[in-house]
Parts: sequence; structure tokens; C-alpha cells
Amino acid sequence: MDKNTLIGLLLMGLVIFGFTWLQRPSEAKLAERQRQIDSIAAVQKTEQQRDIAMGDVDTLSTSELAHLQGVLENMPADNAVINNEGVMIALKDGRLDGTVTVGDTTVAWAEVISPTSANPAVHNLAVQAVQRALDVYAKNGSFAASLTGTEQMVTLENDSLKVELSTKGGIIARATLKGYKTYKTPQLVLFDKGDNDYSFTLSNNTQRFETKNFYFEPRKLNDSTVLMNLQLEGGAQWGLKYTLVPGSYMVRMEMVQQGMNRIIPLNINLVDLDWHQKISRHEFGKQFEERNSGIYYKFAGKDGEVKYTSESGSDEKEIKDKLKWVSAKNQFFSTVLITDSVMSTAKLTSVDTKDTPDYEDYLKDINVHTMIPYSSEKPVAASFYFYLGPNRYHMLSSYDKYSPKEDLKLTHLIPLGWKLFRWINTGVIIPVFDWLGKFMSNYGLIILVLTIILKLVLSPLTYKTYISQAKMRFLAPDIAKINEKYPNQEDALKKQQKTMELYRLAGANPMGGCLPMLLQMPILIAMFTFFPSSIELRGQSFLWANDLSAPDKIVEWSTHIPFISSTFGNHISLFCLLMTVTNIIYTYITTKSQAQSQSMPGMKAMMYMMPLMFLVFFNNYASGLSYYYFISLLITILQTYSCRLFITEDKVRATMAANAAKPKKKSKWMQRLEEAQKQQQALQKQQQQRRSGSQRRR
Repeated sequence: MDKNTLIGLLLMGLVIFGFTWLQRPSEAKLAERQRQIDSIAAVQKTEQQRDIAMGDVDTLSTSELAHLQGVLENMPADNAVINNEGVMIALKDGRLDGTVTVGDTTVAWAEVISPTSANPAVHNLAVQAVQRALDVYAKNGSFAASLTGTEQMVTLENDSLKVELSTKGGIIARATLKGYKTYKTPQLVLFDKGDNDYSFTLSNNTQRFETKNFYFEPRKLNDSTVLMNLQLEGGAQWGLKYTLVPGSYMVRMEMVQQGMNRIIPLNINLVDLDWHQKISRHEFGKQFEERNSGIYYKFAGKDGEVKYTSESGSDEKEIKDKLKWVSAKNQFFSTVLITDSVMSTAKLTSVDTKDTPDYEDYLKDINVHTMIPYSSEKPVAASFYFYLGPNRYHMLSSYDKYSPKEDLKLTHLIPLGWKLFRWINTGVIIPVFDWLGKFMSNYGLIILVLTIILKLVLSPLTYKTYISQAKMRFLAPDIAKINEKYPNQEDALKKQQKTMELYRLAGANPMGGCLPMLLQMPILIAMFTFFPSSIELRGQSFLWANDLSAPDKIVEWSTHIPFISSTFGNHISLFCLLMTVTNIIYTYITTKSQAQSQSMPGMKAMMYMMPLMFLVFFNNYASGLSYYYFISLLITILQTYSCRLFITEDKVRATMAANAAKPKKKSKWMQRLEEAQKQQQALQKQQQQRRSGSQRRR
């Protein structure tokens, strides 16, 4: 840019600035202009108030009325009604007619479209309601005709399950399990109407269609199959087909469609799924049922693990990986949604009902949001199974056939402990329990026989424990003499040698009683997880216990005991009390026969405290579990006294004499121990010599 151009631009800028400065309004003119604006506003406000007083109201435009007419004309003749938030409009002799309800006031259609009204405020609210309804129908496009209708219930049932399908949303609204009852009703409703709902959200580039808002047309294809169908514009159809599998708790659900590629573009490959359920309470022992309720889910793939949300309170999880199934699970019953494909990511929310008015009737309030693969050109866009039934091990295991490509692991809905304990339950306890059930119908007797079988199987380990304890008891005076003979610290190695020699002669092992007991612990823990999870015990009575899966309450109270009430409850369970008394007796027998109990009074007191701690802990558990431990302890006491008939001090002394007469052949372990002791003694002798030399030099 040259010099002349720059000078020209500068001069032009000065001219414009000067002109603007000369033309600016004076302060007086600015004040006058503001006064005129305020005056006009005041006049407009006065006119508006006068118009309202004279009945000036909002009105629907010609295009809005034409749109309403068109929406109704495109609806099926038998269901041509707009029904939304108090708006009820239909065609009468080809003309719009109906009512709009605002609060407690119902406005006739003739008044809604009238340019005047005696009550402008209500009139305007009615017009706004119609406009909102029109907006809802406009947003739902091809689905708009299905926004209105009358809810109907369609029933499917077999020998095990009865499901009731609602045309509002096309969902399973109610599920009843035959042959089961709750603690207060003669039939078990897994979930009732209003407690379970789910919705698919389809979308195109501008609209979202939530299936929960639509009224479906039911078509019963046969005794076990119902199609919930939506008839859309242009001949398109979308629906959910339900098939109740004969003789099972499985319901097949298929997303069927036709011509949907005219509504949903092919580039849309996912559909949102939102599922909500309030998990109902079914058991008398609510605290324990509550601790076994939550959302369970399995990751997709052959090695997919089964995880769950926290069962002790509210929880929320964001799942980034693909899922195979998700479940609303309580202690003995579950609702499981199993997809044939996968669920792509999920958000799981489980809310404890403890602080809600529903606390007595519901355990958890769960929400699941996930996405599933979708294609608008496939006749069957997606398919699922609903499992609506009991957490019965063999039944859940049999349903793996519905997924030939991977193990569904539905049996993991039953909490049977960690891997080792679960293996013991599934490989030993459950098969024996089921086998006994073929010969006996009383589950109290089955538990008794099962306990006896387990005790017989474990008797070799138990016998070794008793032998070791008896030998240690008989050797207690000899060990005391050794301790008196070598009281000094420098004689510790010598004392240890003499003690080990005594053990060798008697064939005793100080740790001999611990290892057999440790080997029995996995079975005891496995039983601890088995009984509270066994649905076979549910509702089964024995002696005074009405339900072996719940506490056998003999005394109850309304107040709560501080600190332990949440665990102990507000009752006393008789089987638990008997177990505690028996445990105290067994502790007395054990401590009386142990030599170290005299020298360790603190340990003795702790051993007596343990049964009382078990009373607090087990009082709220299944009575079947307390009954098992009670019987097991009784048999253990009998075994203890039986072993004392065969293991006497004379026999132990005779064994010691026989071992002493034999040539002493030292084991490699004893050789290494003696070598270590000799090295230790040599080291101590050197240290003593150094100390003596140091004292002489002083």
C-alpha cells in the first residue's frame, strides 16, 4: 500500500468521525427519547390489562388446528384420540371435539378455540396444554398414532409361571410363580404392575421414540405367544413378540419389525434399553433377604465373570465392557434379562429402600441403562430371554442350553462362597443333599443324615486330632518336669531337645491336632454358605421351626439392643441358642483336657467368649444352619468321649516304652535339628568364653 492511499484513508476516517460527532444528539434529546419509550410501554401495558379484563385470550393458530386434524385423520379409526396431560381431543363428524382439563377445571373444545373467555387465565392454560400435546405428537412422528389408547392386560401361563403383558409399553407387567408363596400371601408375585418396567428408545437424526409411551395392539398368535405390535405410517410395523417356553420359567422376547428403514436410518446401529424394577420382599427374615439382594451381571464371553452391586446398601457402577445378562436378584428369586447378542456398556444403579416409605415391602430399587445392537432392515432386530424364577441350582444350570456359544453361569446367582468353598458345595454337598431328597421328604431329617455322613467322612481326621490332643494331655506332667529341670534361658536348647525326644518316644506331635482341624474348615465354611442359599429349605418346617431358611423365633421384642441389634435382631432363635449351649459344653470339655489351659487363663476366657459371639452372629441366620451346627457339635462331643475309650494313658505309656526299646533311628529332620542345636551351643560357648576373658582383663 503506497503513501497516497494511506493519506486518503486517514482523511476519510477523520471526515466520518467529525460527521458523527457533529450529529450526536444532545442530552435533552436523549432524555426526550427515553420519555417517549417509557410512555409507549406504559400505554401497551395498560392496553394489555384492559384487553385481559375484556377477555383477550390466546388462541390456536390455523396451522395448529390443521395439524391436529391431520394427526387424528392418520390414526386408526377405532383409536383416533389425542390423549395427553388432560387433553382429550377426537374427531366428531369430521370436526375436532373434546375437552381440556386444567387442574380441577374442564374446558370444552368450543371454549378452547373461542377468541374470548370469561376466565382468560384458565383458557390460556388450556391452549398451552393443547400446544404441548401437539408438540409431543409432532416429536413422535410415525409413532404418534400409538400415543393414545386403553391399557389392556394379556396373560400367558404354563405349569410354572404366569405372566401378564400390558399394552402400555408392551411390557411384562406382572409375573406370578406357581407353587410358591410369601411370608404373608398364598402366592408369590415376583413383581407386580408398576414395579417392573422397561423401554427401548429408537432414534433417527431428529427424533427419539420411547416405547414406554406407546399403546401396543396385542395379537395372540397361539396359547404361548403374543405379539405386541405398533402399526406405523407407511405400512411400517414395530413390535415385541413374547413366547412362554413350555414347562419353564423362561420367556422369549423378540424385537420384530417391518419397513422400519423408512423411519430409522441404516446408520443407527444401537438402541437404548432402560429397565427399572423395585425388588419385592418375599421372606419373613427381611434382614438376611436384604443382604442377598442387588444387581448381578455377567460379562460377555466364555470366561466372562459374574459380578454384582453392593448388597449391603446403595451402589452405582459404570460398566464399559460388554455384558451377556443382567439380573434383579433377591435371596431366592431373580429376574434375569439375557441377550442373544451383547449389551454394549451399562450404567447400573441399586438404591436401598431403608429410608423410604416402601421399606417394609421392597428391598432395592434398581435401574439399568444399556445399549444393544440394532439394524432397522432386519425382521428380528434383537432377541432376549427373560428368566423369571427361583434360584434353584440344577434348574439354573439346565438353562445353559439357551446359550450354546458360552456358559451363562446363571448358577452364580446363588452365593455359594469363594472358588474352593463353591467347588465343595457344587461337587459334594448339593449332590448328596439332592440324593438324600429322593428318599426323604423331611428336610430336618435330611440335614441330620447329611451331617452324620460328613462326620463319618471326616472321622479319620477327627480321630487323629483326638489322638494328638490325648497324647499331649498325658505328656503334660513329663513336660512340666522338663521345664523344672531346665529353668534357665541358657538351657533352652537342652530343654527343647528333651521335649522333642519325649514327643518322639510317645509318637506325639504338638501340631498334630491343628492340621486335621484346618482340613475340615473348608467344609464348615461351605456349609455356612450353603444353608442360607438353599431354596429347598424355604418354607420347610421341622420341630418348632416353621421355615428352615429363616430364623426360628421363639421370643420377640420391639426394642433394639444397642450396638448388636442390626446383627442379632429383636428375637431369640432356639436352634441358635441350643447351638451356643452345646458349644459352651464342648469348650468346657476341650479346655479341661488341655494342659496349657491352666497356664493361659486369658486364652481360656477367649474360648468361652467365642460361643457367645456366635450367638450374636448366627441368631438372625437360617435356622437350618444353626440346626446343622448344633447336630454337628453333639456328634463331636460323642466322638470325643468315644475316642477316650480307645486312647488311655496306659496305652500311650506302653507306646513310649516300646519306642524307647527300639533302636533309635533319627530322621533327617531330627538330624538337622540336632546339628542346628550343636551349632547354637558352640556359639553360646564361644560367647561365654569371650565374656569370661573380658572380665579377667578388667
